[in-house]
Amino acid sequence: MFFASIQTLHIPDGFLSLFIAGLCWVVAIGFILLAIRRSQRSFDERLVPLAGMMAAFIFAGQMINFPVAGGTSGHFIGAALAAVALGPWLGILVMTAVIALQALLFQDGGLVVMGANILVMGITPALISYGLYRAVSHRPRRVQMITIAASAWLSIMGAALVTALLLGFSGTSSFRVAVPALLGVHALIGIGEALITAAALNLIMKTRPQLLQSSAAVGGRGWIASGVALTLLVILLAPFASRFPDGLEWVAAENGFLDTAVTAPFQLLPGYTIPILGAGSLSTIVASLIGALLAAAIMIILARLIHGRQAKMKRLRD
Repeated sequence: MFFASIQTLHIPDGFLSLFIAGLCWVVAIGFILLAIRRSQRSFDERLVPLAGMMAAFIFAGQMINFPVAGGTSGHFIGAALAAVALGPWLGILVMTAVIALQALLFQDGGLVVMGANILVMGITPALISYGLYRAVSHRPRRVQMITIAASAWLSIMGAALVTALLLGFSGTSSFRVAVPALLGVHALIGIGEALITAAALNLIMKTRPQLLQSSAAVGGRGWIASGVALTLLVILLAPFASRFPDGLEWVAAENGFLDTAVTAPFQLLPGYTIPILGAGSLSTIVASLIGALLAAAIMIILARLIHGRQAKMKRLRD
């Protein structure tokens, strides 16, 4: 089992300059506030459990590192899935909840650079994938599925490019090194993202196509139960994740800036394990379950707050 402090595109503290990290916070907060405002316009209360389930599944899915060529590994990010299934704005909020939980509880990704991680893994891929999907949302399903797969791959490449640019502007690595290195390894990782995203959304299209046709769609109890069961299955697979270093860590090690990473100032559940249970499979499964439940709870609370704000604004207009 391999759970390093750096996972695919999870930027640790120390990789970015304080100026770039601060600028990313400004951009991320701006998009989060915009996402909250735009979500209020068309949010349906019946989407609350679906948003929670999506957060739990993405959290669990990100723990499964799969091997790719060259002795590296990658993991599912899920921004494309969240954006297409829930819309870009609610999708961004789901990714924000997952990324914040990973950094604060599991020390996965830096605290100072959390804004950068939200920008890289949440905002950038969500906007890329949803924009491409919308262009073909009324086309035949085969065209939609090809486009979804392509958009998921492109979303990973876009996220990798943003990461490379942030490293370059921070002076951590030169652009001529960071850009081709990160794009090269994530071109392979993006294939896994494309396959998982396309498979998940193909299942949605077959069982609950209305989810992708209206922001007010309702998942239904059967769909939520299926999502919960799939999330639990993924959690049980977490101990079998690839042992190979993942994309950003591999590039950092190959190009001599891995030692600039700064460890978190505190350790709660580091490495997705429960300290009192050691580092075995049971520890990983319990930590995964805790994380998935917390991700779902955070998103459900946030979604209910958005709905409450929406209802208040409607009463004021009336």
